Amino acid sequence: MQIEIVKKNVKQINIRVKPNCEVILTAPPKTTDAHIEHVIKKRTEWIDKKIAFYKEHQPQKPKEYVSGENFRYLGRNYRLKVIESSEEGVKLQRGYLQVFISDTTNFERKKRLIKAWYLAKAEIHFLKAVEKYKPVVKKEIANIRIREMKTRWGSCNPAKGYINLNSELIRKPTGCIEYVIFHELAHLVHADHSSKFYNYLSLFMPDWKRRKMRLEKISL
Repeated sequence: MQIEIVKKNVKQINIRVKPNCEVILTAPPKTTDAHIEHVIKKRTEWIDKKIAFYKEHQPQKPKEYVSGENFRYLGRNYRLKVIESSEEGVKLQRGYLQVFISDTTNFERKKRLIKAWYLAKAEIHFLKAVEKYKPVVKKEIANIRIREMKTRWGSCNPAKGYINLNSELIRKPTGCIEYVIFHELAHLVHADHSSKFYNYLSLFMPDWKRRKMRLEKISL
C-alpha cells in the first residue's frame, strides 16, 4: 500500500483515501516518522476498507462482448471466446467462456445470451447455498428472488419470509455467495443487526468476517 506523506501546517494527522484509491496522509511539520507509522498501523483496516469500496464502485468500462474480454464467474476470470455457430448458447470450457452465436457481430444477442447463462448459473448455485443453510435457520422461506440490485448483495423481509439476491453475486467466490445468503437467512431468526444477530452468524459461520472482507475486496 502506497501512502503519500505530506507535512504542512495542520493541527493533527489526517488520512484521506481518494476515489482513485490514492492514499494521502497529512501531518504537522514536527511529527516523527515513528508516530506516523503508528497512526498508519492503527488505521490500516479503515484504509483497506475505503480502497475496497472505491475499487468496487469504480465505473467499469462497458463490455463490448468480443473475444478476449474478461468475464468473472465464481471469483475467477475467464476470457470470452465468440464462436460462429448455428446452434446458439454459452458454455464454460477449456478455460474460456464460449459464446456460440449465428451472427458474431450482434452485440445485443451476445449480451442476452451471456446474461441468461449467468442467471441460470445463479439459480443453481444460490439455491444450493440456500438448501445448505435452510436446516440451520429452521424457518419457512416463502420466496427467493434473484434480480439485479444496485446497492446491495441481498435483502430479507423477515415478516413475509422473502429473500432477494443480487444476480451479480454469481461473479463472486462460492464462500462469499454462501456468506451473503446465510446473512439474509439469518435475518429470519434475528431481524436486525443486533449483537444477537452477529453472535448467531459467528456460531454457524465462524469465518464470516473473512468471507465478508473477501467479498468487498474482489471487484466484479
